[in-house]
Amino acid sequence: MGNLFGKKKSTRVTEQDKAILQLKQQRDKLRQYQKRINLQLEKERLLAKQLLKNGKKEKALLLLKKKRYQDQLLDKTENQIGNLERMVQDLEFVQIEKKVIDGLKVGNECLKKMHEVMSVEEVERIMDETQDAIEYQRQIDEMLAGSLSQEDEDAVLAELEAITQGDVVLPEVPSDKLPEAPEASEDTPERERPRRKQERELLAA
Repeated sequence: MGNLFGKKKSTRVTEQDKAILQLKQQRDKLRQYQKRINLQLEKERLLAKQLLKNGKKEKALLLLKKKRYQDQLLDKTENQIGNLERMVQDLEFVQIEKKVIDGLKVGNECLKKMHEVMSVEEVERIMDETQDAIEYQRQIDEMLAGSLSQEDEDAVLAELEAITQGDVVLPEVPSDKLPEAPEASEDTPERERPRRKQERELLAA
């Protein structure tokens, strides 16, 4: 049934992960020990106070010496906890550094592939062509902005006039006289006489 919903992606646990986990477990155990000793010391301090009230000074003094020894153990425990926490932080930071290095490796491989596709000479050629295009466009902008001299302006107008005159070609007027329509004769049928009359009126117009 589990395979029907797909296989769960397994997470690989590294040696660093195991080491960090063990260090954290040791740190937590020391903290539990520290908490337990603090409770015991508080009880012994109250007991020593009660012994002094009861006149049992020797027993109270012995109990306070034991308490002093346990205080020193607590200081050592605190130092050990600090060392474990620093080691955990160092290992976690090393893992982060490793991920950064792996990312840099991937980035370098991508850059190498890009450099193989486009060489330095190709980039310089593209940059030169781009610079030439920018310079050419700048020259055009300057000319359009009115940076031409009067001589250049006159030359442009003369060229424009020559192009205009060369492009406009008017059709010639025909010199031949159009033929006149023949007069209707007596032999022309009656139904054709109105059509001939319309033709003469159109030619006269």
